[in-house]
Amino acid sequence: MPKKVAVIGAGHVGASCAMYLAERNIVDVVMVDIVEGVPQGKGLDLTQAAPVRGYDAVIEGTNDYAAIQGSALVIVTAGLPRKPGMTREDLLKSNAAIISEVGKNIKKYAPDAFVLVVSNPLDIMTYHMQKVTGFAHAKVFGQAGVLDSIRFRAFLAMELNISPNDIQTLVLGGHGDSMVPLLRFTTVNGVPISHFIKANRLSEIAARTRDGGGEIVRLLKTGSAYYAPAAASVQMAEAVLLGRRRVIPMSAHLTGQYGLNDLYIGVPCILGPGGVEDIIELDLLKEELDMLQASGKIYKDSLQFLGY
Repeated sequence: MPKKVAVIGAGHVGASCAMYLAERNIVDVVMVDIVEGVPQGKGLDLTQAAPVRGYDAVIEGTNDYAAIQGSALVIVTAGLPRKPGMTREDLLKSNAAIISEVGKNIKKYAPDAFVLVVSNPLDIMTYHMQKVTGFAHAKVFGQAGVLDSIRFRAFLAMELNISPNDIQTLVLGGHGDSMVPLLRFTTVNGVPISHFIKANRLSEIAARTRDGGGEIVRLLKTGSAYYAPAAASVQMAEAVLLGRRRVIPMSAHLTGQYGLNDLYIGVPCILGPGGVEDIIELDLLKEELDMLQASGKIYKDSLQFLGY
């Protein structure tokens, strides 16, 4: 039998995750949402696309959490979207209540699953999800570093008019204004990015990356990004489901690495069949480490609002 992935939340991000997963043809998908008819309708729509798109994955939509039983991985996209002028932290308490409900049902119906959190504010919601489920830290992780990194790669590719596939980069820290793009780890097929772009222009592109989600929110006016977040999530899902052991920047639980303890934040990890199999501790410059620790302090302070 094929593996099953549950997607909690059938909004734009959740439905895009379901579509990308189906097109990989490696798992069946069940979408769960509290709004009656929405997951069923989107599941049926994706099922009808299968003959043209060339997949035969089973895609189910439901309002019943019991349907996630047997899932190898649960991708959590449920939550309120950001609106113009709203920071990720503005969403904190409202989405924490939603994550509490989702986490309880994952623990009840899919106690052996890995959990990939996409809901914002990402790093805090991932921490909260682990506390609610009680799962091992290696089995609960957040998608942010991949998204921030591919946004940076896309902006650099636009600047240079080259393929984004030739650009590699690394973005650490929180998913938001405190993210830390590591410019000295950014290359174009191994050539340092500084060979192509001057430092002041690089700083401008890094600033645009920090505001990458906010820029899309302002353009859409209602709602937020979904194609890129879903694509990033499915890349992480494949690393676990196919045992690829990818080196991926992601929100993982730190226990002293980078001078940070007991919080989730974006760091490079080896993600594979065991979940977060290793946290890679880079030898950062003092300025880079200071930025990462400042990012961590923001989330430590925010966790106090949730009673942690």
